[in-house]
This record gives sequence, C-alpha cells and structure tokens, in this order.
Amino acid sequence: MDAPSLRWMASLLYGAVLLTGLYFVVAGLAPDAGAMSVAVFVAALLALLGVEQLDWRGPTTPRRAIVLLAVRMLLLAAVNAADPGGFARVLYVLMPFFAYLSLGRWAGHVVAAAYLVAAVLRAGSVPDWWADPETVSDLMMFFIGLVLALAAAAFAADQRRSRLRAEQLVSDLRRAQRRVAELSAAAERNRVARDIHDSLGHHLTAISVQLAKAQAFRDRDAAVADRAVADAHRAAGRALREIRESVGVLRAEPFLLAVALGSLAEGLDDPGFRVRLEVSGSESAHDRAGLEALYRVAQEALTNARRHAAADRVEVVLRCGDADAVLEVEDNGRGFAVEAAAGTGLAGMRERLAALGGSVRVESAPGRGTRVVACLPRPAVAR
Repeated sequence: MDAPSLRWMASLLYGAVLLTGLYFVVAGLAPDAGAMSVAVFVAALLALLGVEQLDWRGPTTPRRAIVLLAVRMLLLAAVNAADPGGFARVLYVLMPFFAYLSLGRWAGHVVAAAYLVAAVLRAGSVPDWWADPETVSDLMMFFIGLVLALAAAAFAADQRRSRLRAEQLVSDLRRAQRRVAELSAAAERNRVARDIHDSLGHHLTAISVQLAKAQAFRDRDAAVADRAVADAHRAAGRALREIRESVGVLRAEPFLLAVALGSLAEGLDDPGFRVRLEVSGSESAHDRAGLEALYRVAQEALTNARRHAAADRVEVVLRCGDADAVLEVEDNGRGFAVEAAAGTGLAGMRERLAALGGSVRVESAPGRGTRVVACLPRPAVAR
C-alpha cells in the first residue's frame, strides 16, 4: 500500500468520525451538544478533508509540510473540543503519520512522543487512573495506534523511496540506451568507412590504374591495352558485386564467408593471377561481424598481392574450428619489409580484428612472398 492510499484512509477516518458524531446528535445520545459546537465539529472535519486534498495535489516542501501539519493539529484540536460523541481522539494517531511522511522519521517520533505525554497527563487528571481499567485500556490502545501509525508511515516512506529509485533507474537506463544507440551509430559509420576503403576504394583505384595503362599502351601495344581494359571491366564488376553485398548487409541477408570468399577468388582469378581457395569446418558458430571482418582481411590481402606484390599465385585457406576461425592468405610475390610497410592497409586489418578480440599476423620479407594470418576466437555465447 502506497502513501496516497494511506492518505485516503485518513480521509475515511475523518468521514467515520463525522458520521459517528452526527449520529450521536440525531439519536439524542449527546444532549449537551449545542448547535455551535456541532457546527464547529462538522466544519473542522470538512476542513481536514480539504487539507488532505490540498496536500495531495501540491508540491512537497519542508515549509509547506510544517504549515499543513500545524493546520491539521489546530483543526483536530477544534474537532476534539466540539466532538459530541468523544470519538475524535482516535484521530490524534494520524498526526505522527503525517509528520513522519512529510518531515521525516525524527519529526514523526517527536510528535508521537508529544501526544503520548499529553495523553498520560490527561489520564493523570483522573483519580487513581492507574487502577481504572477503562483509562489504562484507552492509554494502551492509543499507544498501539501511535505505533501502527509510525509503522504505516515508515512503510509508505519506503515505498516512496523505492518508487523514486525505480524512476531514477528507468531514467538512467534510458540515458544508457541513448548512449548505446549513439555509440552504435558511430561504430556503424566507422564500419561503413572501413568497408568503403577496403572494397570500393580498392576497386576504383584498380579501374583507374588499368584505364591509365590502357591509355598509355593504346598506340604502342593494342593487346596490352585490351587486357588493361578487360581488367578494368572485371574490377568494375567486382565493385558492383561489393555494392550489392553491402546492400545485402543493410537488409540483414545471411552472410556466408565461404560463399563470399568463393566469389572474391573467382572475380580475381585469371591466367596472370591464380587464386586457390580451401575451406574446412563450419562457420555457423561465428557471428556475422567476425565473418565479415575475416572477409575484409582476405579482400585487403588479395588486393595487395595483385596490386603491389607482383604475385601470380595466391592461396586462401579458411579453417573454422571449435575454438577459433583462422584465415591464411599466402602469395608468391616479391614481399616487403613488414616493419617499414605503409599504405598496405595492415593497420586497418589489425584494427578490425582487434575490435572483435582477434589478431592479424603478417609474415614477409623482400623476395620471399607474403603470408597474412588472421585469427578470430569463437564467440563465448556460441561455445
């Protein structure tokens, strides 16, 4: 039960005391009740009902809480003084409840102690009150009522704190979700940028080189120029396939690394640049992001082998095991000094795999060809 429900219970108590007092007057059980005292009794209880509505709808501030608590105490004193039936005393247990709920635990305990002392002093006006069962019973019931009121206020305060914590958690969660969405968007932009560099950029560069070659040999060697134009045409076809694959990625179509590598090898393979592909194991346990990263590594390595290494034979091996997936791309080109390499996309390959917990190793030396080994661990959730 929350604080608003408990406040409505207080209003019900006001109503019950009001109806009981009026019954006593109508039934003639309070012959000493005058019209003025009855009017004060009714007006004060109606005012208390209005205070509850005002408290429920207004903002909560310490100053406002103190004013409303003081108004309640004054109105309750008026109700008790004019009560024709003598039942209004039960409402005093509500004051510690309101003090606790609006001003804190210490305020509730202070008000409860003050009313308990007042009740004991009032009982002390009765001769030998400690021997009067009715007086002792009234004190005991009043004490129990104060304890229950404080317990109810403590429960309502805990409920309110829990609700505020829950609202704060929801707010924090929404902020976290927005932050994740922003980071995801940034990561996707970076991924798209890498894809453009690793795929379409390479193909466009190859087309430009081949067309320049065709133009240079157009008058000197028509056969060389024709081959260059054919190579440019094949590069344009590969670029078109890459665009279609990127559209497929955006459409969340299935990505099969073995099939993608097959298409890549087929597109690059020609009499002057032989590509052999070997695939073993199942890639089903690996997520799409990891498989795409391995594909980009193969694409980068094959592009470098064709463009920079003067290689005429490349072997691509993909092994998908229980613990990881390993991609090897080895060419018979002229090789290079790895530590002095620049502009070959090695940094991009390493960055792509490192983001997924994988690694890229490049083995090469002048005159000895190049071997690129990419290793990607199997996602933990799939193990």
